[in-house]
Amino acid sequence: MTTRLTSVVIDAAQPGVLAQWWSEAIGWPVTFIAPDEVVVEPAGNGQSYEVPALDFGPVDDPKSTKNRVHLDLASDSMDHQAELVERLIGIGAAHVDIGQSDVPWIVLADPEGNEFCVLEPRERYAGRGPLASIVVDAADPATIARFWAAASGWSIAVEHDGAVSLHNPRGLLPDLDFVPVDDAKSVKNRVHLDVAPYEGEDQGLEVARLVALGARRIDVGQGPDVSWVVLADPEGNELCVLRPQGIPPAAPGDTVG
Repeated sequence: MTTRLTSVVIDAAQPGVLAQWWSEAIGWPVTFIAPDEVVVEPAGNGQSYEVPALDFGPVDDPKSTKNRVHLDLASDSMDHQAELVERLIGIGAAHVDIGQSDVPWIVLADPEGNEFCVLEPRERYAGRGPLASIVVDAADPATIARFWAAASGWSIAVEHDGAVSLHNPRGLLPDLDFVPVDDAKSVKNRVHLDVAPYEGEDQGLEVARLVALGARRIDVGQGPDVSWVVLADPEGNELCVLRPQGIPPAAPGDTVG
């Protein structure tokens, strides 16, 4: 039994507008539009979920605190980083100060205030696409990473300076990084992760497996008739377990990178 990471879900006051902004920001097309969901993902990603899609949904609650989950964008050179920041500012991003001090990456916010980083050039990300990492704040990165390795189907690859990185078994970016923070979670996350079993597997059994690994069922107002199950991970981060879907995983010889 297994689940795999299918999407990064972003709450939005205007999902369609914000999805179009992120599509322009990273060059991924909008692949699905409905009143309650707009999806941005690489062309051809489809039901394979080779990389997690960006999934925008409507909420009424305004953003009130720094997000505990954010995206990191890659750059290939210092000039590219500067050009990327300038372009993003030009289409509506803004510089923000979250206490980052003297760091080589640039912290911006999208038009709805969601923080993201434009990284300095790093060898791992060079030439491999726009999205470097999904970053999750954590009180205990090592422990929460073990849970997410089991939930996502991604493997723990790097542990450095208290941070832990999971890598997609297909060898593709983005990574899933857990970084140490002191701030406790205080509100429902505006950005969360969704996982799903593969077609033919049992959603209920997967929910039970994740609960046994430290998750718990929670009520975020989803109502009784939704097809997904809402959980919180061991540090309280919301996640949804979707219905079984998508093609089975690639054989080990099919991985890349």
